[in-house]
Amino acid sequence: MKFVCDGLSLSEAVIKVSKACAVRTTAPVMECIKLSAFGEEVTLLATDGELSIRKGVKAEIFEEGETCVPGKLFSDFIGKLSDEEISISTGEKGVEIRYRDAGTFMQSLPAEEFPKIDFTVGENSFTMQQADLKKIIAETTFCCAQDDSRPVLKGCLMEFGDKLEMTALDGYRLAITSAKILSKSGEKSIICPARTLTEIARMLEKEDEEITLYTQGGMLLVQSEGTTVVSRLYQGEFIRKENVVPSSFTTTVKLNKEELIASVERAAILIRGDKNNLVTLEIGTESVKVSSVSDFGNVAEVVRAEMTGVEMSISMNAKYLLDALHALGEENVVMSFNGAVSPFILQNRDTKDSLYLILPVRNVA
Repeated sequence: MKFVCDGLSLSEAVIKVSKACAVRTTAPVMECIKLSAFGEEVTLLATDGELSIRKGVKAEIFEEGETCVPGKLFSDFIGKLSDEEISISTGEKGVEIRYRDAGTFMQSLPAEEFPKIDFTVGENSFTMQQADLKKIIAETTFCCAQDDSRPVLKGCLMEFGDKLEMTALDGYRLAITSAKILSKSGEKSIICPARTLTEIARMLEKEDEEITLYTQGGMLLVQSEGTTVVSRLYQGEFIRKENVVPSSFTTTVKLNKEELIASVERAAILIRGDKNNLVTLEIGTESVKVSSVSDFGNVAEVVRAEMTGVEMSISMNAKYLLDALHALGEENVVMSFNGAVSPFILQNRDTKDSLYLILPVRNVA
């Protein structure tokens, strides 16, 4: 194999596909990027068994062939050559990378050891605006679980009806958002890994254009601007959100989002590093008092508000509250409560296309 290509194009492609390289594995080839040079293009492919990313780069091919290079090393090295014309060839020592009058060798593995990836996913599909898909991903994935105790919660439930409704939760908070679908066929719901959705969002560079996602046999595929992502979908029972989200509330309060964010951020400074990261909201008829207490001191501020119902006090994780507030897009938000120990929700005051539920924390101080 031997080819010459632009360093910037190769660097951008390597950065994209390297996101799918396995990090901790007993199979070294899973940490590799497979290079395939045929025709007038070099194809880069990486997979960790769940997520696969493929990207093509225009190149001058002198000798067709394939090989596998260490993903992280290759990515870091090529990233330093974005301003160069690069020549890559295979030899007895591995892969030779030449640029200007310099060169280096990097160990490689046979392409035959790389797992086969099925790119024929296409039985079912749904299409939407790139901007809508990017927005709904950003509004949900941060609520997915990070650990492996319940793998299904590391993904988002995507339900296809008159619109796409996406749900994510990690056991302490829940997000439900929705967006318009332009067309759909086949499956009514899937559970897509949050990591896959994050990589898809990075692909969506033309927000005014449409994007189609394909599913088949527990797999998902999406293509955009020469990049292809294929991912396994999670199988299992997702939580029934209608059993979690309250239908009525005893206290409702309307606030300016930015005023509340600023106050909570200041209160969070003194509790940085604390186990529960607790802030307390004392809700009155015309204001909400935001406070925090730690060994370093205390903060107490008042934010203007309109309250309906019962006055109350409630404590919660400051990060969870801030994440939800930042995800809401309107100037004013509504918070709804059922006492100090029941889950509460946050929504935009006018547009109810997203909802965040947070479990409170009992303040034992």
